[in-house]
Amino acid sequence: MRNPSRASTASPVFGVFVLCVSLLAFAAIAYGVGMSARHIFLQQEEEITPIIAGGELDDIPALMRGNLPTSTTSRDKNDPARIKPPRMCEMPKTYFDDLDMGENAASGYTRRNEYVRKYRARRGFLNQRELRAAKVAWHYFEKFTQETTGLANSVGNYPSTTLWDTASYIAGLVAAFELCLIEKPEFDRRITQLLTTIKTLELFRKELPNKVYHTKTGAKVDYTNKPGEIGFSALDIGRFLVWLRICKNRYPYLANTIDSVLLKWDFSNVIDEEGLLFGAFVDKKTGETVYAQEGRLGYEEYAAKGFALWGFRPLLAHRAEPFLTASIFGIQVPYDGRDPRVFHSQNYVVTESYLQDGLELGFDLPHDDSTPDWLNSDGWRAEFADRIYQVQENRWRHTGFMTARSEHNVKGPPYFTYDTIFSDGYPWNTVTPRGDFVPDHAAVSAKAALGLWALWDTEYTNVLYDAVIELYDPENGMFEGLYERGQGRVEIFTANNNGIILTSLLHKVQGTILTPYTGKTEVWYTAFRDQDIRVRRNYPDPPQKSDWLPALRHSVQERLDF
Repeated sequence: MRNPSRASTASPVFGVFVLCVSLLAFAAIAYGVGMSARHIFLQQEEEITPIIAGGELDDIPALMRGNLPTSTTSRDKNDPARIKPPRMCEMPKTYFDDLDMGENAASGYTRRNEYVRKYRARRGFLNQRELRAAKVAWHYFEKFTQETTGLANSVGNYPSTTLWDTASYIAGLVAAFELCLIEKPEFDRRITQLLTTIKTLELFRKELPNKVYHTKTGAKVDYTNKPGEIGFSALDIGRFLVWLRICKNRYPYLANTIDSVLLKWDFSNVIDEEGLLFGAFVDKKTGETVYAQEGRLGYEEYAAKGFALWGFRPLLAHRAEPFLTASIFGIQVPYDGRDPRVFHSQNYVVTESYLQDGLELGFDLPHDDSTPDWLNSDGWRAEFADRIYQVQENRWRHTGFMTARSEHNVKGPPYFTYDTIFSDGYPWNTVTPRGDFVPDHAAVSAKAALGLWALWDTEYTNVLYDAVIELYDPENGMFEGLYERGQGRVEIFTANNNGIILTSLLHKVQGTILTPYTGKTEVWYTAFRDQDIRVRRNYPDPPQKSDWLPALRHSVQERLDF
């Protein structure tokens, strides 16, 4: 039983005790909370000194600010950069009077592995015949560009294209503007629609553009133009990168749009750490993506330079090795040394890849923005190009056959042939993509003929010029070429043929088509700086001198030098 007296005498003392303890506890809690709050408050009040561009504290590495400039020869050597030439209609009549053509420079290698070719390129205004050819070639794109997408058909009315042929359309578009066939509103309308479409294309498995697209819908298709995805081509992408860089450098107001296209792409599987290029295809049995090294001597190095123009470092893809030579009409013709039976890729030797390097890039290294057109900093490429030219002239002189060999389309099966200088162990070998021998499809390629004429000012290229300059249909464009065995014209019209013809004519007027970049920063190098997406998608940093592709001589030339 509870004791009332005990309870009554203990309650006041106990209550005071509990009250004191409670007050002390509350005070402790309040103190702790107050200190924490004070700590937080002090943290928020801590003074932040902003870093002002150009101020004393502006010592953070430029790369962290996203504006580290790309290192080029003009920056590194303090040489004056090349200047973009004016459009043909804006050139003074005396423009070509004092043009530096390196007349007194001896041909051959320099001590820095540059190369001076024996022949010079043609330079001057277009004459009446050439201007007419340019207008007809441009008419191909006027007729065969789709209004819905801005994509141009690769072949005539067939509504399909590749990234390679889209680059040829961009080439034709740039040439049409610079040769004053169209004015800026038309150029802007076309290039903006095209870039907008390309940015929205569905990529191959969320990586890179599919090999083929339907030009009316922009949908991924296979080679029969039916819906599907078949992989991506590193060579096609490389050529496309060349022409995006040309557009970005020439027309800086397009830079952000162009950068936004590439910032949708994932480059993690197209180039490896050693600098080899890889394409992708779908395994027919498993449906899985297979990545395989892509490119052989000629096209591989050209595509590599396309990647290098955007900061990638394709070291092995740019080297001449491994290569062999075949002696044809006294010329050591270089061809890829990888055995097709082992590596399952043919080693075709054709004119086109060397022409593109010369016309578009001046046989120069990607970081070179200051040497004159007649001095080629990517020396071995220029030397090999001279061999490719010379063996074709020698064949003409020995046999009477006009020769300007390149791959080309044909009307009807097999629809496409590799018309080679050398392949599969044989000179002047004309084969289908399956390797079937089709000598009746041998032809004087119109694009190869005019490309040789533009880069080699010789008696022989005058002969080629007369053979193809008026080889056209005014409604459809320039014909693909002339059959070598007398069957007449190759009566088909393509984006690649007309694009390269326009490029050749533009080169006569302006010289090397790639001009230096004049901006200070590039979104391509600054986007996603605070995210890991740059690493995941393999986006490069602005290349510095240590990242430059080296100016090498090929191994055979090195042995001859010592």
